[in-house]
Amino acid sequence: MARIVIVGGGFAGLFTALGLEAYPFKDERPEILLIDRSERFVFSPLLYELVSGELATWEVAPRFDELLEGTRVRFVQAEAMGFDFENRIVKLAGGGAESYDRLALTVGGSTPVDIVPGAREHALPFRTLEDAQALIARLKAALDAGADPVRAALVGAGASGVELACKLADTLGDKGSIVLFDRAADILAEFDAPERKMARAELEKRRVRLGLSTKILSVSDAGLQVETAGRGVEAIPAEVVLWTVGTAVPGLIKDLDLPKGPGGRLAVEPTLQVQGHPEIFALGDLAASLDAGGKPLGPSAQLAFQQAGYCAWNLWASLSDRPLLAFRYNALGKLLGLGIDSGVASLLGTAVGGPPAYLIRRLAYLYRMPTDAHRLKVALHWASRPVVRWLGGAAP
Repeated sequence: MARIVIVGGGFAGLFTALGLEAYPFKDERPEILLIDRSERFVFSPLLYELVSGELATWEVAPRFDELLEGTRVRFVQAEAMGFDFENRIVKLAGGGAESYDRLALTVGGSTPVDIVPGAREHALPFRTLEDAQALIARLKAALDAGADPVRAALVGAGASGVELACKLADTLGDKGSIVLFDRAADILAEFDAPERKMARAELEKRRVRLGLSTKILSVSDAGLQVETAGRGVEAIPAEVVLWTVGTAVPGLIKDLDLPKGPGGRLAVEPTLQVQGHPEIFALGDLAASLDAGGKPLGPSAQLAFQQAGYCAWNLWASLSDRPLLAFRYNALGKLLGLGIDSGVASLLGTAVGGPPAYLIRRLAYLYRMPTDAHRLKVALHWASRPVVRWLGGAAP
């Protein structure tokens, strides 16, 4: 029996595993293993709703064993520590190991917190369920200690930083003071001018201050030291420092003896196979993928989701004497949540803002939930909330 091992249970890994379920194999069906160190899949675009309390953990981070119930995918909760590519073995923490005939590397990215002194020790990244829980705990501790307002400094004015700043502003209300820093001269470099204008208006409405064209010099338990053109070096006091700067290749991948592309990401063929290693596939944040014009594709859940469909086909095809497909990225638009009731949606060249964009974002993510069962469970819960509030005496 052939074995397909998928290392990493984010969007790329989980959807690759689920995609393989749809394909019939000519000979004996291979064993499919999904390995992740966590017991839960994290729908990362909705992590912000955990901080605000809009959604519960089970909605945003369902357990793998629940999602894979009734499938032929076997989940292994373990941390991959290394690889023996010659003998086709994944080495696991604690001395365990899993052999493979095909390997899919989908362990995602990490937040680069070593680029500024003190950031690793004192700043909070925002990428995982544990990160969201740590932020909730830090905010609670600051409020319990009597901070009024709670001063929060966010570093990185890309999509994650802007979404998080708005969500914190709505969650803390008058008890929060939020400032958003970036080295660039404007927010949301990956968005077009109309979306940036809408996002700026939402930040201003929530009294989120912007510190643009600003270099972060250091982070401490007291806050930040920054340098801004025309103002020199300043100390910015903060109870909470959040680090939402970019995506780096995780340590597990960084030192592998495999071909690398820009940023240390794994160099892959159009079929998502690692160059020189046709039995290994790489996708998601750790793969140096290109669009049809040869331009590097930035990491995103949308990219990982689309690559997973191709990877599932190509894994099946490589074991079924069928032709492999070259990955083609289809930009479906951009979605941004701005606080508890607003957002920006850029679809088919048209930008929509406010509550309609917030609703579009919610419905789009509901559609992208990993299984029909989880999608239905979440949809029923969302639909019942206005009724529950009404029965409890609140306005629907």
